[in-house]
Amino acid sequence: MLGCGCFSWSRVPDLMQPESEYFSLPDPIPQWPQGSGFATSRITLGELEVFQITKFQYIWGCNLSKDGKHGVSFYKPIGIPDGFSCLGHYCQSNEKPLRGFVLVAREAAKQQDCCTLNSECMPALQNPVDYSLVWSSHEGSDENFDGCGYFWLPQPPEGYKALGFLVTNKSEKPILEEVKCVRADLTGTCETCGLIADTHSKSSNIPLLIWRTRPLHRGIYGRGVSVGTFYCSSDWNTQEVLNIACLQNLDLNLCAMPSMDQIHALVRHYGPTVFFHPDEVYLPSSVSWFFRNGALLYSRSNSVGQAIDAEGSNLPVEAQTTENIG
Repeated sequence: MLGCGCFSWSRVPDLMQPESEYFSLPDPIPQWPQGSGFATSRITLGELEVFQITKFQYIWGCNLSKDGKHGVSFYKPIGIPDGFSCLGHYCQSNEKPLRGFVLVAREAAKQQDCCTLNSECMPALQNPVDYSLVWSSHEGSDENFDGCGYFWLPQPPEGYKALGFLVTNKSEKPILEEVKCVRADLTGTCETCGLIADTHSKSSNIPLLIWRTRPLHRGIYGRGVSVGTFYCSSDWNTQEVLNIACLQNLDLNLCAMPSMDQIHALVRHYGPTVFFHPDEVYLPSSVSWFFRNGALLYSRSNSVGQAIDAEGSNLPVEAQTTENIG
């Protein structure tokens, strides 16, 4: 338990925030050439198929300043396709338009060799067995129920891991079917990567710190996949082992990568266009290009230019240059 208690300015009108405005591009996204799995908002990670959700329903929010200009809001994903399940809720600051995502998941089509050595062919997704209330802004009076936020950590079955927290504005536990836990061998370690909010309760003085999360193992050779959920704790120690995880991409199939036609279309549409003055001669940025295409080396003692090799190895060093010029 991280603790319970109300904010020092815990009145319902102060706690609740209006729904954030969605971020939108200035122009509509063009129609891309047909491909296989690129830009479909879904990808197969092995035994799991995940879908990216960018539409949310506001659940609860709080002000972090008395003027109401700074705050955070918590959302649940909506528009989840049939067969997919929520993995956790989303949080972001109110200082910018709502622009984020969470992944929802379902079991991918079964393959003969899909089960890993440690999985014993257990289902990839399971309901939690219970929830633990990790923090609440409620001080104990019934009249404040609708204006309070409750933070729940799913308790996974043995061999599974939770991937995010749930937030409610009621004291009742969420139903077990509200979220899914993922089999441990399909998950990876995640870490906190940016503090979203730091709040304190009035009665117990226990803080609630909220971070964004990202995979610990990422990059070209990393297989971690961010779920988009947040992490909350009462401890400033961001080096602790988190009790939620991220996903791993265990599928080496590149069907979700863009085709060459799609890459060229992306470059044509979003690539920068450089405009030169009509009298300006276009100059390539590569120095070696000049060496290979007629650049000559002259000195005061020799008016006949000498070709420069592509590596520039016959260029004079500084002392020789000074002597030739001087």
